[in-house]
Amino acid sequence: MGGAAVSSLLATPTPTSRPRSVSTTTVPFSVNLSTAAARAPRLLLLSRRPRPAAAALGVSDDTGVKMAGSDIVGKNDLLIVGPGVLGRLVAEKWQEEHPGCKVFGQTASTDHHNELSNIGIIPSLKGSTFPQKVPYVIFCAPPSRSDDYPGDVRVAASNWTGEGSFVFTSSTALYDCSDNELCNEDCPSVPIGRSPRTDVLLKAENVVLEAGGCVLRLAGLYISSIDDYLKGTLDTRPDHIINQIHYEDAASLAIAIMKKGHRGRIFLGCDNKPLSRQEIMDSVNRSGKFDTKFQGFTGTDGPLGKKMENSRTRSEIGWEPKYPSFTEFLGLDS
Repeated sequence: MGGAAVSSLLATPTPTSRPRSVSTTTVPFSVNLSTAAARAPRLLLLSRRPRPAAAALGVSDDTGVKMAGSDIVGKNDLLIVGPGVLGRLVAEKWQEEHPGCKVFGQTASTDHHNELSNIGIIPSLKGSTFPQKVPYVIFCAPPSRSDDYPGDVRVAASNWTGEGSFVFTSSTALYDCSDNELCNEDCPSVPIGRSPRTDVLLKAENVVLEAGGCVLRLAGLYISSIDDYLKGTLDTRPDHIINQIHYEDAASLAIAIMKKGHRGRIFLGCDNKPLSRQEIMDSVNRSGKFDTKFQGFTGTDGPLGKKMENSRTRSEIGWEPKYPSFTEFLGLDS
């Protein structure tokens, strides 16, 4: 997923390539200030279909390219579709917990294959043939680089053995609530037809649920520098509510879900500390970590957002975040 930072103030986050280690002195990636909370839940549970035979990790099986790596698949081997910021963190934590496992990473281009190899991920190009199915699959690729996102998810599902776990990262934008209302795992999803953006996510989620996989709807991801967004003013309303989760916490939650081995479930990832855009930028200014000071908001229109709460996910999965809130991430009292 693109950019980095309080860029979430402006857009929905997506994993991007990054160095192996993550600096905790950087700030949010997905604080989505100018778009409404945009991570959406998955839609309807359709009837299950038999899992298709293993297919190419991409558009077609006739590319003539075979994925590198051993044909012998271990019980903890993992396929990451879209090893960007989130995917690489998942890989790092998974390798720490499962020494000797193989982690495969499927990408849309070869631009970062050397980087992936250097951190122990076996890279492959979308469209190359995967030698065997694997017991663990996580799909973190954004829809922005796909002509058929649900189809890409279906291909990923075809490379899952049905053992272990298959997790798809989605967005809290799919929860149908607004006006700063409280929203949890029980809230309904937006209907098909609401927008092209939510439609593609809902259709992809249904593919996952049909295959027996699980969906993790994530709030705004954050991690990197926000310097580009400390430009003085933003033309958005300051009282819009933003929901967040640190990239490291999103990775640890995804892994915790994979280890539980649930089937056909939707989970929610957030820090349970929703903040208004104004509160976020006040915290950034108060932290003293940035030379440039944010001056204020000039907008008055637009949606108010929603207040995400994921106590049920935490209880069922047995998970708590490393960073309980964005303000604590900045070293401030909540």
